[in-house]
Amino acid sequence: MKRRSLRNAVCLILMAAILTLTGCAGIFHADKGDVTDYSQTENWAYAGIGENKKADVFLICPTVDMKDEFNMSLSDEETKASFLGALNMERGIYEESARLYAPYYQQAAMKVYELEEKDRETYMELAYADVSEAFSYYLKNWNEGRPIILAGFSQGADMCYRLMMEYFGDEQLSEQLVAVYAIGWPLTEEMTQKYPQLKPAQGETDTGTIISFECEAKEVEDTFIVPKGIRALSINPLNWRTDGKAASKEENMGACFTNYDGDIAKEVPNLCGGYLDEERGVVKVTDISVEDYPAIVPGLPQGAYHIYDYQFFYRNLQKNVEVRVEQFNQK
Repeated sequence: MKRRSLRNAVCLILMAAILTLTGCAGIFHADKGDVTDYSQTENWAYAGIGENKKADVFLICPTVDMKDEFNMSLSDEETKASFLGALNMERGIYEESARLYAPYYQQAAMKVYELEEKDRETYMELAYADVSEAFSYYLKNWNEGRPIILAGFSQGADMCYRLMMEYFGDEQLSEQLVAVYAIGWPLTEEMTQKYPQLKPAQGETDTGTIISFECEAKEVEDTFIVPKGIRALSINPLNWRTDGKAASKEENMGACFTNYDGDIAKEVPNLCGGYLDEERGVVKVTDISVEDYPAIVPGLPQGAYHIYDYQFFYRNLQKNVEVRVEQFNQK
């Protein structure tokens, strides 16, 4: 697949995930009657895919619903196909190390992000209520005490934080947590102060922690994802440092651009390096041209690499999942 078509496909999946930081302010639930029934197999995109793995991953899809509605309808087979495709694009990072679980959920559609902040949460509540219900069903019926990875990109990362807030204050459950890969949605000091179970990763091997980052070009100072004045608590996925020490492109094991089937359409070893901007808490990507990787998402400036966050560092993330699972199982 050519670079342009890859970018267009990725854009379609991910452009809706514009950040609203206040979405992580607390735990929300919709009316129980509106919540999806996860005892029904058709409400799972993945339900235990993979055998003989040492952990489980609960994977939460980014925004794919671009229709004129506020929450995705689970009877909409067209959007569900895009939903599954978006999950497939990420699954290769995790599936070599973990069984895959991923619910279809009534995610907030793109239209939600056009609303005033105070009006948005009603629809985020419904999205999260589904995710919480699915996670509860997974714990009761399938987990059986196995190690857990939470993973999500953009809106999916927001949902990961919410799960951490609601469930992982429980000491027994927290002992099962391998790591949280909450990519493309910032973790902040305010969040960690309110919810001590939200622990940012400090290195390559620590467990029970959150791996979070957002990518930008050097000149970017303000985006919807990390507004100016906000400092994200991030880690560099190339050298696994939380300071400003740069990682060279030679440390990049491979950028992978995947398609809806989960196949790697293009892989580029040593594509880019990066360093952590200690003021903004974002990864500043080096060695690539802004023109080759346009922001695409409306409202984001050129050099905002949000839609490429996990793709730029795909092989490093894949390896890190393996490392953290092995480290967890050695405890």
